Order: sequence, then C-alpha cells, then structure tokens
Amino acid sequence: MGVIEWIIKIINRIWSFISFLYKYRTVYKVCGLFATRKFSAAKSNHKYAVLVAARNEEAVIENLIDSIKNQDYPREFVDVFVVADNCTDNTANLSRNAGAVCYERFDKEHRTKGYALQFLVEKIREDYGIESFEGYFIFDADNLLKKDYISRMNDAFDAGEKIITSYRNTKNFDDNWISASYAIHWLRTIRNEHRARSLFHLATRIQGTGFLFSNELIKDGWNYTSLTEDRAFCADAVAMGYRISYNNAAEFYDEQPTDIKIAMRQRIRWSKGHLQALAETGPKLFCHIFYTNGAANQHSENLTLFKKFINNIRLRFMSFDMLTVVLPKSLLSVIRKFIVYTLRIVLIIGAGRVFGVGYAPEFLRNILKFFGITPQFNNDFLAVLWLVLFALGWTISSYFNGVLTAAYIFIVENRRIIKIKWYKKLWFALTFPLFDIIGKISLVAAIFAKVEWKAIPHTNSTSIEEMESRHKNQSP
Repeated sequence: MGVIEWIIKIINRIWSFISFLYKYRTVYKVCGLFATRKFSAAKSNHKYAVLVAARNEEAVIENLIDSIKNQDYPREFVDVFVVADNCTDNTANLSRNAGAVCYERFDKEHRTKGYALQFLVEKIREDYGIESFEGYFIFDADNLLKKDYISRMNDAFDAGEKIITSYRNTKNFDDNWISASYAIHWLRTIRNEHRARSLFHLATRIQGTGFLFSNELIKDGWNYTSLTEDRAFCADAVAMGYRISYNNAAEFYDEQPTDIKIAMRQRIRWSKGHLQALAETGPKLFCHIFYTNGAANQHSENLTLFKKFINNIRLRFMSFDMLTVVLPKSLLSVIRKFIVYTLRIVLIIGAGRVFGVGYAPEFLRNILKFFGITPQFNNDFLAVLWLVLFALGWTISSYFNGVLTAAYIFIVENRRIIKIKWYKKLWFALTFPLFDIIGKISLVAAIFAKVEWKAIPHTNSTSIEEMESRHKNQSP
C-alpha cells in the first residue's frame, strides 16, 4: 500500500504547484475591485467596420443595426457588414433594409461562427480592401450598443491599443437563474480579470463578442474557425506579441440562454473549443515564457533599449498568463479528485486507513465520542465515512464561495445592471454555483463528445431605447 500512498502524494504535490501558479490572480481580484484603466478622449476619429455573423436572427438583427446607426460617433466612419450564414429566414433582407451590407453564405459542412467570419472578411477584402478600415468590431446579432459605445472604444483605439474588449451587460438578466448565471459569469470575468489586466497594460481575453481589433491582425485573413474562435484569436494574438486591453466605459448588452439544454450544449462546445485552443496555441505560449524571438517589439518602432526590455518581460508574463487561461484547470481538478479519491478507496479497502495509518478513523471516532456517541463501526467503515465527509465539506465550501461571488457582483455592479427585486437576487446568488458545476461537467463531456457548432436561438427583441429606459426606471 506504500506505492498507492506515494502516488497520492505525488499527484497532490503536482496539484499544489499548479494551484500556486494561479495565486498571482489574487492581485487581479483586489485591484479589480478598486480600479481599471481609463482612456482620454480621442484626438481623431478612426474608420471602422462592424462584423456580424448571423444565422436566422430576424428577431434581433434590426435592433442591433439600429443601435449602431444611432451612435454619437460620426456615421460616415462606421460601416456595418452582416454575413447571413445558412439562413432560412428573412435575416438578409432585414439587414439590408436596416442599412447594412449583407453577404449570404451557404455552406453546411463548415458551420462555425469562425468560418462565417472568414467568409465575411474575404468579401470585404475583395470589395473594399482590408486597409479601407482601420479597425474591426465583432458583435453577435442579439447585441445592443449604448449610444456612446463606439466613441468610448475609439478613445482606446486612438490611444494606440490594437485589441480592446468592453463591458458586457445582459438584457435578459432576470429571465431565470440560467440567464442570470451567465450574466454574473461575464461580470465576474470583468471584475476578476479584465479590469486589472488592463490597468497593468497586460493582455486580458476577449469573449466572443463586443471587441475591436486593428486591421493588421487580419491582413492575412480571419484564420480562426474552431468551436471557440475567440479563445484561439486572443491566445494567438498574445503569442504574436499583442496585448488585449479592456475599456470599462464602453458598454453593450447581449441576450443569454434561458434553457438548460441549450446552456449545456453551449458549455460543451465552449469546453471542446478551449481544449482545441490549448492544443493549437498552448505550446507557442509556453515557449514564449522562455524565448520570445523578438515578438515583444515587432509591432512597435523607435523604442529605447529600456522600453524593449520592459516589453520583453511583459510578453513573457502575458504568455504565462494566457497559458493559465487556455489551460483547463477545472478539468485537471476533476481528474485529480477522481484519481485520488479512487486510490484512497482502494487504500481503505486494502488497509483500512486513509490520510496516514489509522489517523482518519481514530480522529473521527474521537469526534463522535465528544458528542456522546460510541461508534460500533470498524476502521474501514469510519475511513470511508471520513472520506465522504471530507468531500462533502469541500463541496459545501465551493458552493458558498459561488454564492458569495454572486453577492459580490450584485453589490459592486449594482449601478450598471438592470434593477432586480431583492428576492430574485437572493435566488440567483443561491443558484449561481450550479453554473460552475455545469461548466465542470461540460469539460469532462467535451473530452468524449463529438461537438458540432449550433446557433443559439435569440428571441428577445428589446431595443436599446427600451433597455436603457428599463435600466433607469424599473424600481427595485
């Protein structure tokens, strides 16, 4: 049985080392509570293209385009391009009538959003030229932009940022616990990651929609066609030496799933895509921790030796930081627990002990005696009971950590989310830990499942005017 104990110790020490590598993120959480980077007003207006991949989005596409057309940014500097991807409804005509340039695509073999964007970028290259636009926005068809969104993003772009993400709000936050969990999840990422990384001029991550990037990133086309093109894009960008900033002043809304089957399907797709991104970009990120090959300064000119040195150190850390993003730590945690608990059960059955010779049974026996209970069970049973109680305690601790996270988000983001009744907030906080449990289950399922990209249905036809009116006027 000594071999089993040795294996358990080795696995736990490896996990302790991995967990230690993530400890620096505590700094992000603390700083994200108090500050983030702010951008001065832009001196110039830049010309942008807005890219939208839409599949059967006739219920929402017009509201998105209207919110873009009604920006306080000069209209002549913004063109909207929609790819109606394998649509069987009236998305294409509605897009054109609303003022967008719409291309229709029919390819049932290549159905991911990445392929649709690749098609759209090539059409723009053919008809306009990539360099006709200085920057490119990507939105989903269900999104709505606040009136000053592009102006605020232009502030960051004018400051020299090449990739910028923004504040992701939710238009159906209080539909049910599923949509609320998604909304809390996005805001948790903002607070725990985006705000501090932007403050320190590091690279955060983009998350599917609501971001802007310079034309130089697609000079060779859009090459990200996996199940999670956003994860692959930002990991590859960091590997090429780009940082990804966050602008807290630029805000948009999107619609979240409300059906558990759709949510589970989406989470499995995300998980599969994350594994693909790790395989595609993980080795390059790992190598850049030790050897950058000039990538840190290839996008800048006329830098001092000191600035080049700082950029080099920054890229090494950004590569490590992004590697911790693409590394599926939750999956590794599940695998570790399964292996360790299985080995401990084998150890119990074989030797009647766990956590050292006779420690757990004797410790548990003393606890029971303290409460006046004289156990009549043998050490094997008590050891198994100890293991079950240990796992139960860890589960309860994780659950309450999730509840506290949701409560924290409701407090710090109270002014920006829509008004929600207090008892609904309580319910959403109590159910939010289920979202993370679903995420862990989906990671395991993604290893074995054959995953195909499927569109998420959007039916919430709320306009930006209605959204902002509700935000201001709904009583708590």
